[in-house]
Amino acid sequence: MQYYENPVIPGFHPDPSVCRVGSDYYLVTSSFQYFPGVPVFHSRDLVNWQQIGHCLTRKSQLDLGGCASSMGIFAPTLRFHQGRFYMITTNTHSFRNFYVWSEAPEGPWSEPVWLDWPGIDPSLFFDEDNRVYLTGNGGFRGDEPRGIYQAELDIETGKLLTERRFIWSGTGGKAPEAPHLYRIQGMYYLLIAEGGTEYGHMVTVARSASPYGPFQSCPSNPILTHRSLEHPIQATGHADLVQHEDGSWWAVFLGIRPAPVPFGGQHHYLGRETFLSPVTWSEDGWPVIGDQGTAGERMELRSLRPGKRRPWNGLESFDSRGLPPEWSFLRNPAEGSWSLEARPGWLSLTGLAATLDDVSSPAFAGRRQQHFNCRVSAFLSFDPQQEGEEAGLTVYMNERYHYEIAVRLLDGRRQVILRRRAGALWKVEQEAVYEGTEIILTVQAEPALYTFGFCPPEEETVAMGTGECSLLSTEVAGGFTGVHFGLYATGNGKRSAASADFGWFKYEVLA
Repeated sequence: MQYYENPVIPGFHPDPSVCRVGSDYYLVTSSFQYFPGVPVFHSRDLVNWQQIGHCLTRKSQLDLGGCASSMGIFAPTLRFHQGRFYMITTNTHSFRNFYVWSEAPEGPWSEPVWLDWPGIDPSLFFDEDNRVYLTGNGGFRGDEPRGIYQAELDIETGKLLTERRFIWSGTGGKAPEAPHLYRIQGMYYLLIAEGGTEYGHMVTVARSASPYGPFQSCPSNPILTHRSLEHPIQATGHADLVQHEDGSWWAVFLGIRPAPVPFGGQHHYLGRETFLSPVTWSEDGWPVIGDQGTAGERMELRSLRPGKRRPWNGLESFDSRGLPPEWSFLRNPAEGSWSLEARPGWLSLTGLAATLDDVSSPAFAGRRQQHFNCRVSAFLSFDPQQEGEEAGLTVYMNERYHYEIAVRLLDGRRQVILRRRAGALWKVEQEAVYEGTEIILTVQAEPALYTFGFCPPEEETVAMGTGECSLLSTEVAGGFTGVHFGLYATGNGKRSAASADFGWFKYEVLA
């Protein structure tokens, strides 16, 4: 018997939505305050996914200026219809729903088509009679009940063709959301999430002969949940269904993995991740996700025939074609804060007044932490000219919870520092005079601790100290995102005179 490993997309990749076009599968996830927005993945087997781009790559599509952490892009849905891909989502920074379209999943994607539609988690369904349905959650206007609402949509203009109609309240769990409508074997199935995107998360389903209902709740609801279970995967929910070309059905969904630390409580900091589970159908026509509503870290492949997984280990060098698609900025990057051309072959960051402590757009470029055991390192060339100029490597959850190992100019001398920020507590834990202008900065991650170090090129690493991973967890730091390893620069209150140039960045998975 052969198996695949969950999550299929590890690290901060929540709210997955999937569609199939022939033998190809495409998937999108939420991106919150990070830019570009809505990463796009491709697979031929549902197990091995490669990021091929983003849907929202321009400020005209996604303006995140001043966006609070864990706001921004929520819960995209991806669908394909008559030669076009459609991605619909909410920008909670402005609390507006919109969709974009493209004839190629890697883009370019259109300008937003804005919707007169409240709530979050909008979804599109293209019926066999060419009617298009917009489905989302409601209960945000006056005294209207919480639940799922629906209307018909003119897909060319974004105008509603009918009034919003309340179609289902769910099964009684809090926050009915993330609706997806399907037509399967002549029936309309409405899949939603309930319980909040926390440890009580779950997936429920109802069906009807009409897209507007009345919807009958599945007698086995919830059809996916890990609540109240001793299980390495928790908070399972927000699912989307896809039919394989061989006729089998599968579900992608989000879940979290609390760090495997004995007696450490439940702390998750990698973010909500993308998981995959087979779907079977009961004799009376209801979907059954996984093993009667649970899914494991190792799942039977069944009919899937996955290819070889792309290795995670890699050395990122920087060229003028652009940052690799796995990389993100904090909000829209400020003009002049980064360049791949100022020093060809290097990523150059020019520190601004903004720091990592600010709800702003500091000079920052990062990628997600995707494994509990990993090691990242970066080669930095930096000769600070003004007092307070700083550049380095951060382990970042949000502006109130992060660690840095960095080079700064203090009292006219270059120093390497290890600093932690945990809520209102802020401290430089270690500092060491450093005479050179080139340095390798390292962070080694284990489930409980980050270990920070530095070294001159071609020399042994000097340990600077450790920081608890749990301090960056959602249970402590709050929010809906996951940890990023980021390269950054700041002038700590004014624009830097010196550029911080990064020659490479390395991500290694450890046993």
